[in-house]
Amino acid sequence: MTLLFVGSALALAAWLCVLVLPYQPHRVRERLEADADRSDDLGGVTAIIPARDEAELIGRTIAALLSQGRGLAVVVVDDQSSDDTRGAAARAATPNISLRVVDGRPLPDGWAGKLWALEQGLAVADRAYVLLLDADIELAPRTVPALLEKLRERDATLVSLMAELNSETFWERLLSPAFVFFFKLLYPFARSNDATKATAAAAGGCMLVRADALRELGGFAAIRGALIDDCTLAAALKRHRPPIWIGMTHSVRSLRAYATLGDFWSMVARSAFTQLRYSAWWLLLATALMVVTLLMPIVGVVVGVATVDLRLTLTAGAAWLALAAAYWPVVTFYRLPVAAAATLPLAAALFLAMTWSSAIGYWRGTRARWKARDYGRLSG
Repeated sequence: MTLLFVGSALALAAWLCVLVLPYQPHRVRERLEADADRSDDLGGVTAIIPARDEAELIGRTIAALLSQGRGLAVVVVDDQSSDDTRGAAARAATPNISLRVVDGRPLPDGWAGKLWALEQGLAVADRAYVLLLDADIELAPRTVPALLEKLRERDATLVSLMAELNSETFWERLLSPAFVFFFKLLYPFARSNDATKATAAAAGGCMLVRADALRELGGFAAIRGALIDDCTLAAALKRHRPPIWIGMTHSVRSLRAYATLGDFWSMVARSAFTQLRYSAWWLLLATALMVVTLLMPIVGVVVGVATVDLRLTLTAGAAWLALAAAYWPVVTFYRLPVAAAATLPLAAALFLAMTWSSAIGYWRGTRARWKARDYGRLSG
């Protein structure tokens, strides 16, 4: 009982700190939406889309690019797909868009697959800006002009938008907002957008980058083995030529469905332990923090009510309320009922299990597995 009370008190203090931090990591203040009033001249932009086994979705991704503006060039890198990704991309093209499909070469040792595909796309891009776009991302009309204006307005090297994840099934509604929330706690957007801070974050589904700065780094070869490629690229570019910028939006939508818990589990587990730098100590610390700040409050409420311990019930209840208040802005962004903010402890327990699953996979010799590719822990 004493342990639960102390843990709940610590959790309450931690969430109150989050709520009052000056950079407000839980808020969704950093926003950018498509705007039809912006200039639609995209003659300086090349969109590079790495695509491996994306025949089902890439047509919608390319179709959405047709409504972005005039002069946009598109390069699709077919990363040795086993389906008809190449044909699907070609069929989506119209005379109104300049589209080139590049046949990806075999993956060299030490490279992550997506970065190798992007490197091949960069080699044929000859414009001032490159839009790095995942093959399962659908942009609202005139999103790219909004990104371009934000990049020029801030004189930034990179601007990116966190795609709105699907939230239709039970598991998506439970886990998608929580995934974004935890990302924002790890990489506070306000600090990432501050050129004087070391924090650097990007959302890999949709990033607009100055091509000259990227090439000065050495292209994607500079980060070729990175599995968390978006934040690694953001950190490299911020060190090289700040500032960078990241924000939330409803104008960038992920088409990828995670209908089951297993679908979401595979997505998270492939890189969760990478986020902890493959360190058992960091894993144990993260586990302890999540247990104390996210799980103890709900256990404290249950035990406190069952034992009629008013002090424990009130303290644990206040901690649960504080964490729900921190989660509420993201829940609202995803248009979910306010009551969904109370489900964060359940989502946290599942994410913790996914992280341990990722660690166990690494200890068994696989750093990550994605789309029939294994990245051994000694590669890259």
